Amino acid sequence: MSSKWPLRRDPGPRARYVIAYPAHREADVALRDGSTVQVRPARPSDRELVLDFLRGLSRDSLFFRFFSGGANLEAAAEWATDVDYEHRFGLIATSGVGHGIVGHAGYQVTDGDRAEVAFEVADDFQGRGLGTILLVHLAEAAEEQGVAIFEASVLPENFRMAGVFRESGFSVRMRSAPDLVSVEMPTTISAAARERFEDRERATAVAAVRRFLEPASVAVIGASRRRGTVGGEVFHNLLATGFNGPVHPVNPHADVVQSVRTFKSVVDVTGDVELAIVAVPAAAVIDAARECAAKGVKALVVLSAGFAETGAEGAARQHELVRICRESGMRLVGPNCLGVLNTAPDVRLNGIFGPLYPPSGRIGFLSQSGALGLAIVDYAAKLDLGLSSFVSVGNKADISGNDLIQYWEADESTELMLLYLESFGNPRKFGRIARRVARSKPILAVKSGRSAAGARAASSHTGALLASSDVTVDSLFEQAGVVRTDTLAELFDVATLLASQPIPSGRRVAIVTNAGGPGIMCADACEARGLEVVPLADDVRAELATFLPPAAALANPVDMIATAPAEHYRRAVSVVGRHQGADAIIAIFIPPLLTESAEVASAIREGIGEIDAPVPVLAVFMTAEGPPADLSSEAETVPAFAFPEDAARALARAADYGVWRSTPAGETPIFEDARVEEGAAVIARALAGRQAWLEQEDVARLLSCYGIRQPESQVVETAEEAGRVAAHFGGRIALKAITPTLLHKTEAGGVELALEGAAATTAAAEQMARRVTEAGHPPTGFLVQQMVPSGVEMLVGVVHDPLFGPVVACGAGGVQAELLKDVAARISPLTDGDAREMIRSLKTFSLLDGFRGAPKADVGALEDVVLRVGALVENHPEIAEMDCNPVTVSRDGAVVVDARIRVQEAPPPRPEPALRAS
Repeated sequence: MSSKWPLRRDPGPRARYVIAYPAHREADVALRDGSTVQVRPARPSDRELVLDFLRGLSRDSLFFRFFSGGANLEAAAEWATDVDYEHRFGLIATSGVGHGIVGHAGYQVTDGDRAEVAFEVADDFQGRGLGTILLVHLAEAAEEQGVAIFEASVLPENFRMAGVFRESGFSVRMRSAPDLVSVEMPTTISAAARERFEDRERATAVAAVRRFLEPASVAVIGASRRRGTVGGEVFHNLLATGFNGPVHPVNPHADVVQSVRTFKSVVDVTGDVELAIVAVPAAAVIDAARECAAKGVKALVVLSAGFAETGAEGAARQHELVRICRESGMRLVGPNCLGVLNTAPDVRLNGIFGPLYPPSGRIGFLSQSGALGLAIVDYAAKLDLGLSSFVSVGNKADISGNDLIQYWEADESTELMLLYLESFGNPRKFGRIARRVARSKPILAVKSGRSAAGARAASSHTGALLASSDVTVDSLFEQAGVVRTDTLAELFDVATLLASQPIPSGRRVAIVTNAGGPGIMCADACEARGLEVVPLADDVRAELATFLPPAAALANPVDMIATAPAEHYRRAVSVVGRHQGADAIIAIFIPPLLTESAEVASAIREGIGEIDAPVPVLAVFMTAEGPPADLSSEAETVPAFAFPEDAARALARAADYGVWRSTPAGETPIFEDARVEEGAAVIARALAGRQAWLEQEDVARLLSCYGIRQPESQVVETAEEAGRVAAHFGGRIALKAITPTLLHKTEAGGVELALEGAAATTAAAEQMARRVTEAGHPPTGFLVQQMVPSGVEMLVGVVHDPLFGPVVACGAGGVQAELLKDVAARISPLTDGDAREMIRSLKTFSLLDGFRGAPKADVGALEDVVLRVGALVENHPEIAEMDCNPVTVSRDGAVVVDARIRVQEAPPPRPEPALRAS
């Protein structure tokens, strides 16, 4: 019996071998209404639990499942739990403090790669998406064991179960027979099925977050009579801002809190409690959570600190808190957070303990830091930057940024999202969600921790290039269209711009000023950040000349000189904007003796009103008093900055986002010529032989499986064999030492180029063996290669990040790779757009594009190498590191001249969809 899972010997009377319990298939999952259940493989010991579950099904449910009202439930429970996890597999879903079973799904192999499948879902859980989730998880498990086709029989009247199959997104075939519908579907998840799952996941996330931001009732556990305490301030804020629903104080030590009668426990509260905010010491949180579970609370916000952020004891407490929430279907924000806030007029939920309530607006804000979040809410209020909602996620034990982004995507009150992040729970999922959402709503982020990306072992060129910086996070944001800022101040600068002005459609900028110096500084800052300060067209300059004095400069920047009145600002902004010669305008004002700031501010707004096209306008008021209030009106708000560099930086970020958004989304290519199974066999043999770095023959074969072009080569053991192979190849030869411990072969004398003939090659091999042995890396053999035509040397490589997955890099290659550090990276899977953009973003791209008259290289061939490497590592997660260096790119194509690949066993994949582990 072959299996991908470990085997154990069954001590039963038949002494058969069965697969060990597949713990990696355990998962917490969210249902359509935002609640959660636990899904895990069935065990033989579950027989009585399954029997109780079956006995609790309604008459209709039993009839639809067993085609009879008098089914043998004992035999059915035996079938569901007598599993070997290969030929028969079962999943059970549990919910509630008592671990009650609410669903079961199982398959039985019937013939080769076909299996019969059956489902049961508790009546109370039908219609909530549990059947579809069980189907997906069962299909994943079946595919792991080589089962390709599911078969099922459904009664014609069983519309609900037929709908589970039909609406799953799988390629389902249905065939009608007398009184029966036969269903057949593949276990492989298609693109259509995955899209449907993502739609369901989106709806689930929205439903979950609504529990926190749109509750009908709130209880504050730990509400205090004393203002200045966390519990006292949260309760006061909920009352003071007029939450549109009852607010129940829970305090066992007081009868009245802030003039409201209290309850000793949340269980005692009259009526339902949808949201509970917990503000008690950490040691008391677990008991409070249990009471909330017993009460049927749907959402829990734990403000208390003292959990995973404090060490092992706190981590264990947090694990227990999550377990209670999962078992009861309750969702959790926190712990160790500031709270939640929703400014919608029909909600007015102020569930934070900060002193300020920000104005209502169109910005959704997430902060992973409670203290910093408090400062940011304060700062947003002072800037009059309105928030739609705010969530401090704290330790992110459950609800995370991925959930909130999807809620804000669906929320009509939110047009812009701000994120302060310290860590990622599931960055690949974040990238998938953000890439979709950013097409319609901007996402701005500050991610702390730009210094050393961490403990990644740099045993390859690619590892060395990626380990010393924040390239991975930058890559994730660039792929997903997330605007990353370096500071919180810059975050608010960009937010102010995007919240009030159109998104720039390009990078051309026009500068209008009354002082030459600031205009030049602004132009320099724009150019330094990738903006284009383009000369204005002749007709624009001609129209400007009709009202500006002769001393004015009419190019770009437009220097109207110090005597320019407010009217000149209006007309200049209007003229430049209407002629569409720029994608954005920066208007700079330095106060002279006569012109008032308020007049200029009003004039700029009037000029914007005369522009038909959506051209963003930014104002710089270099005055001690700051920008005048006249920059804002009910119809128009012009973002203001204190210095030209601030405006240029904010505009550059917004322009980059505008260009990303207008660029068509790429497609992930499917390489039909890839020999995936053969590649998996190469890696499996290496793992079985406990190899870390693949042998050169295996490297060549693995690259060949994915159609990656290599020069003709042969591995030999001795110098004499090297000479004979060189004579056979003919022409010029490259000779390389084979030693798994040597990264920089050239520095140790392990590479010789342009050798000709057997004698020269043999002599070179003998000398090379002595050199690398003296350097401490005795060679195991030599690689003899035909020389490839000269071209641009590039690097294509991979590092498997434990959190982000495979990170594909492309950059300047050869011996200068780590010196130049010119590299771009993307998270797999890659689209054709990713490959195109990462290559063109390199400083050395001009070498590929015909620098100083050199012939242009085949950039398309390099893109193909990048995409094929991306497919290789996406299909084979066992690849830990990979270097293709150099990849020689010429007008005749791209050839991988040298490559190294390190493999290691990969952990089994987690089920999808699933909530992340606590």
